[in-house]
Amino acid sequence: MRRETLILAAASCSLALLLGAFGFQMLGYAPCQMCLWQRWPHGAAVAIGLIALVIPGRLFPLLGALATLTTGAIGVFHTGVERKWWEGITACSGAGDITTLSASDLLDTSRDLGPPLVKCDEVAWELLTLSMASWNALISFGLVVIWIAAARRNA
Repeated sequence: MRRETLILAAASCSLALLLGAFGFQMLGYAPCQMCLWQRWPHGAAVAIGLIALVIPGRLFPLLGALATLTTGAIGVFHTGVERKWWEGITACSGAGDITTLSASDLLDTSRDLGPPLVKCDEVAWELLTLSMASWNALISFGLVVIWIAAARRNA
């Protein structure tokens, strides 16, 4: 395959993953903090792909590989948190510390506390026993291979 075809395929797949994430969000699957973290590298990969189509060389395809490797690594970490293999970040895992709140604070409904916290250590959706974070990791690691193949093609 040509360099441009590989870049277009990798960047398009990152865009598709982003659109899929937004689609799930529109269906009511609110993202947790780590889900949001996984989106940023895909956005970067899309932008890098557009630049790589215009500027020859290996730098931008390698940056695309780095972006998708990053989101894949976050996906692996997120999967481990969901599966209780290791601790997650305290901001979106577990119950948190409510011991400093009084009973009236806990029962006060007059304050707007914002949207409910979506916990990173709970699987919101899965297919074939793999969560969205797991699928993101697997697909992203495949994209790393495509980006590297693009970098190896003559620019």
